[in-house]
Amino acid sequence: MDTQTELPSLRFDALNLHPGLLENIRKQGFEQCTPIQAQTLPHSLKGHDVVGQAQTGTGKTAAFLITIIQRLLEPWVPLEKRYASEPRALIVAPTRELVLQIEKDARGLCKGLPLNLVSVIGGTALEKQRQRLRNEAIDILVATPGRLLDHTGNRDIYLDQVELLVLDEADRMLDMGFIPDVKRIISQTPRRIRQTLLFSATFTQDIINLTERWTQNPVKVMLSPDTLPADTIDQQVYMLPGEDKFDFLLSILRQPEATRVIVFCNRRDETRRLNERLAKKGLQVAMISGELNQQQRIRTLDRFKKGQLQVVVATDVAGRGIHIDGVTHVINYNLPEDPEDYVHRIGRTGRAGEDGISISFACEDDSFMIPDLEAFLGKPLKLLHPEDAPWNRNEPAERAADTQAEAVSGSAPAKNAQAEEKNAQAEERAEQAERPESTQDPNVKSSSGDEKAGQLAQQTDVKSLEPKADADKSAGG
Repeated sequence: MDTQTELPSLRFDALNLHPGLLENIRKQGFEQCTPIQAQTLPHSLKGHDVVGQAQTGTGKTAAFLITIIQRLLEPWVPLEKRYASEPRALIVAPTRELVLQIEKDARGLCKGLPLNLVSVIGGTALEKQRQRLRNEAIDILVATPGRLLDHTGNRDIYLDQVELLVLDEADRMLDMGFIPDVKRIISQTPRRIRQTLLFSATFTQDIINLTERWTQNPVKVMLSPDTLPADTIDQQVYMLPGEDKFDFLLSILRQPEATRVIVFCNRRDETRRLNERLAKKGLQVAMISGELNQQQRIRTLDRFKKGQLQVVVATDVAGRGIHIDGVTHVINYNLPEDPEDYVHRIGRTGRAGEDGISISFACEDDSFMIPDLEAFLGKPLKLLHPEDAPWNRNEPAERAADTQAEAVSGSAPAKNAQAEEKNAQAEERAEQAERPESTQDPNVKSSSGDEKAGQLAQQTDVKSLEPKADADKSAGG
C-alpha cells in the first residue's frame, strides 16, 4: 500500500477529464483540486483502489464522484444495451441525509451526461424505489446499508456487475453497527473487477483491518492535521452555569453575523425542547432529529439552504448529513461525550477551507470533558466567560441602563426570563426522572452510578474557572 502525504497543486483541466464533466466542475466554480482530490484522483482515475482519511468538507465527495463519472464514460455503455437492476457503480453511506447530499452533488456533476442516477434510503416509499430498480438500467446507485439489503433480498437489484464501489464514512458505519450489513453487501459484488474507494475520518485498527479485507493494493491518502477543516474554524468554549446557557445562546443568535446557525444537542428531548423555546422567542428555527420522518427532515434542510431558517437544532446522527455551504456558526449546546463527534459537528462550518466559528457551552455537567477533548485535538481550546464575548464587552453601558430602567419602571422581563428558565429546568428534571431507562436515546452513552458520582465529585464550579491565556441510529432504513 503506497501512502501519499504530500500536498500537490493540481488543476482539474490537467486530469484529461471528459469535456462534459469538466464543464460541470467549472460551472460549480471549481478549477483547483483540494488536497484530498489532488492526492486521490491521479490514482483513482487509473483504476487503483484508494483508502482516504478525510473529514467532511475537504472535497472527498467530489473526489469519488469525479472518479465514478469519468470511468463510467470511458467506455460509455448505452443504457439500451444494458440490463435493468444492475448498477455499474455503488456508493454506500451511513445516513439518509448523507445519501441525499451525495445524490445532489452527483446530479450537479452528471448534468447533461448520459448517466442514470438512483438513490435508495429508508423512510421513503419502498414500492416506488422498487419499480425504478426493476425497470431501469442504472449507472450510479447511492444507498444506505439497510434499505439496500431490503432490495437485494427482494431481488429488486443485483450487485454482481458493480465496477466501482465507494464506502463513505466507514468509521461512522462502524460506530453505528452497520459493518455486518456492509460485509453482506460487499460479498454480493465482484472482487476481481471491482475498484474500491474507502473514506474514513479516522483510522482505528478495526478500520485498517476492514480496508485490508475489502481493497487490493490500495493507495493510502492521509491528510496531515494542518489541512483538516477544524483548523480553519475559530473554536471557542464558554464556561457558564447551565441555567445561563439559553440566554447566552439568544445573545449569540441576535448578532447580525449569525445568519445560518446549527445548534447541536446530545439528546432528542433536549433538541425538541430547545427548538420550542427558540421558536417562542420569535426566531426562524426548526429541528432535525430521529423524531421526524424523512420528508420532514428534507423539507427542513431545504428551508435552511434557502435561507428561510436562521437556526437548525440537531442531534449528532441526524446532523451529520447537513452539508450546506455558508453555515456561519456551529454551537454545541452540550459538549459531546465522544471527541470525534465534536470534530464532525464543527465540520458543518468552515467547509472546504473557508473560515467558520464554533462556540461550545461547558457547564458544571460537562466541563470535565475538556481535557480529553483538548488531548484529542492536540491543542488547547480557547476557554472564555460570557463577559469575554465581543458583544458583551461592547455593550456594558447599555445593559446597565436597561437594568436600571426596568427597576425604575417596575417592569419584570428579567424576572420572567429567570422564571421561564427555572420552569424549563424543572420540566427537564421531571421528564428525566419519569423517563424509563429503556426509552433513553440509544446514542447517548451512560456511566455507571459510581463513575458518575466520581465525576461529579471532581467537578468544580465553572464560575471559578479562569480562561486559558492562549487560548438516533436514524439512518439505516
